[in-house]
Amino acid sequence: MITVALLSQKGGALKTTLSISLACAGVEAGKETLLIDLDPQATACKWGDRRKAESPIVLDAQPARLVNALQKAKEGGIQLAVIDTPPRSADAALAAAKLADVIVLPCRPQMYDLETIPNTLELVATARTGKGALPLIAVLTAVPAQGSRHEQARQAIENLGVTVSAHTIGQRAAFGDAGALGMSVLELDPKSRASDEVRQVYLEIMRLVGIDASSQTAKADTSEGGKPGMSKRAKAKAPA
Repeated sequence: MITVALLSQKGGALKTTLSISLACAGVEAGKETLLIDLDPQATACKWGDRRKAESPIVLDAQPARLVNALQKAKEGGIQLAVIDTPPRSADAALAAAKLADVIVLPCRPQMYDLETIPNTLELVATARTGKGALPLIAVLTAVPAQGSRHEQARQAIENLGVTVSAHTIGQRAAFGDAGALGMSVLELDPKSRASDEVRQVYLEIMRLVGIDASSQTAKADTSEGGKPGMSKRAKAKAPA
């Protein structure tokens, strides 16, 4: 099982949006996928309540119960676990970073977001003490259609010694439209620019853990409604 943790100490970085999108990209690639919501606001869980498809499984959890949730997920056949963490919560960030196989840092190309990255990196370093380093990548989100602000942000993040994804997530209304329907952009419009951005980021993250998922995304199953395949077995495998 691959565990992806999304961390950001700054609210509004599109962390939940990206978590949902990556989980749905995993489903599209044919993986039994679990989305774990550690945020007390339960935004991902509320999205799951609106959702008609069975996958990904969406589970709310507390940081102290994360080890147990992931263990049961692994035993139940989950292949990909995506952890959405709340902002300004050291406990949640520490718990997720300790158990992750790869860490993703969503970040808008704004100074307020950039200023929180060193704090997040300190939390990751604390969590990984004695465990060794693991893949970590920043993803620029809410990137405007025009201007070079994202390139300036990329340089600033790289100056901190952090790898930045070659692909960005644009500032697109499609993410909000899909979320309101309990969907991802991959289902709302599989051929959209937003969907392509999500797939590229997903593939890049998978490559960080040694998996070439490009062939899997091309072979995505379709449900009766013509959307990316949703496993009928998923709910039976949900962690208790």
